[in-house]
Amino acid sequence: MTEMAGLKPKTFNWRMDGAIAVISLNRPERKNPLTFESYAELRDTFRDLVYADDVKAVVFEPTGGNFCSGGDVHDIIGPLIGKDMKGLLAFTRMTGDLVKAMIGCGKPVIAAIDGVCVGAGAILAMASDLRIATPGAKTAFLFTRVGLAACDMGACAILPRIIGQGRAAELLYTGRTMTADEGDKWGFYNKIVDADALHDEALMLANRIASGPGFGHMMTKTMLAQEWSMGIEQAIEAEAQAQAICMQTQDFRRAYEAFVIKEKPVFEGN
Repeated sequence: MTEMAGLKPKTFNWRMDGAIAVISLNRPERKNPLTFESYAELRDTFRDLVYADDVKAVVFEPTGGNFCSGGDVHDIIGPLIGKDMKGLLAFTRMTGDLVKAMIGCGKPVIAAIDGVCVGAGAILAMASDLRIATPGAKTAFLFTRVGLAACDMGACAILPRIIGQGRAAELLYTGRTMTADEGDKWGFYNKIVDADALHDEALMLANRIASGPGFGHMMTKTMLAQEWSMGIEQAIEAEAQAQAICMQTQDFRRAYEAFVIKEKPVFEGN
């Protein structure tokens, strides 16, 4: 299986903290915008995570007090003006592929958000499984502010499922900033913490998840995504099959054996 500990990406920061992959964008002087290259490299990295046994969870954190300012105005938006339809569609499909890779990577992803988190940066947060933010987090889906539709990278499908149709519609139509307090009340953020505690809180949550059954987490993430398009009967049947598969794992046996002797199970992910 792929081992990710030695990964050396060119367009973002990467390090392993035990079994946790910690990712951050590395252009703090510009509030960490995305480029064509960083979109593609992040997409490929999340695709590879499917096969990485050494990674149990991912933390996507800010750099220099900001999470991500979206697509770089000069490196992305400017060049897009000169592209034909084929080139534009190739770009928009690539950005969507990053979200699909995050959803399909098989690992729980935690976004730790501080400062600016807008445009495609807000999408990265949205596409994560869990979100922890600081009181200074400012999240906005800015696409209509630059003359585009707000249906970008799955926003019209995913955001309403997190915060509700009406709230999502307001943010997507207006492009206004969602405050940390609103994000907390609406369920976009799982927790609000002080800025100096953000890193530790995110890692604590990631390690708590990583200590659980890795195969079971993968199946949970898979079903959370697949059941969007299922009716209730399909979903119940799909979950029955998924759970039966998980019952064949050694982690299920470990949990039973630990319960019998009144000890806490030590999961190994198989």
